[in-house]
Amino acid sequence: MSHLGNEQEEKIEQTILKKYNSYYRMAMSFVHNEEDAADIVQEGAYKAIKNSNSLKHIEYAETWVYRIMMNEIYKRLNTKKTKSIDDGNFIDLQVEDKYENIDLMRALDSMPDNDKAVIQLKYFEDLKLDEIAYILGENLSTVKSRLYRGLKKLRCKMDDLDMKGDD
Repeated sequence: MSHLGNEQEEKIEQTILKKYNSYYRMAMSFVHNEEDAADIVQEGAYKAIKNSNSLKHIEYAETWVYRIMMNEIYKRLNTKKTKSIDDGNFIDLQVEDKYENIDLMRALDSMPDNDKAVIQLKYFEDLKLDEIAYILGENLSTVKSRLYRGLKKLRCKMDDLDMKGDD
């Protein structure tokens, strides 16, 4: 293996270690099952390291790994019925504040996966729209419209939850 290949593999490994919790939270928000989320991240990490030599630009390692993780999430969603979220699982996660709003997570959970992915990558993972477009394999204009449409849907869902809470 060439020196460049080793450098890329090391960069991918460092990226995975640095962003592991983000990948796990993202997977968990889609599959709502700790074991499945861990499997997704492990499989994604394995594929990223195994295929590190196919990364053309090392400076894009982080978005490249996110794309692999999203592909693994979609693969899992397409092959297995996932369990419904139960509040106990979510509280036990002890993750950052932005993931602890149960109403927000329920509202996000009820959205189509593509809209949900754009919102999570933008606001929970602080990625740029062009990075999100790459991760999801979509045009930038598609990502922008999904974000706009998704945020509009999310606001409506949150307003509905607020209205129910006021009863």
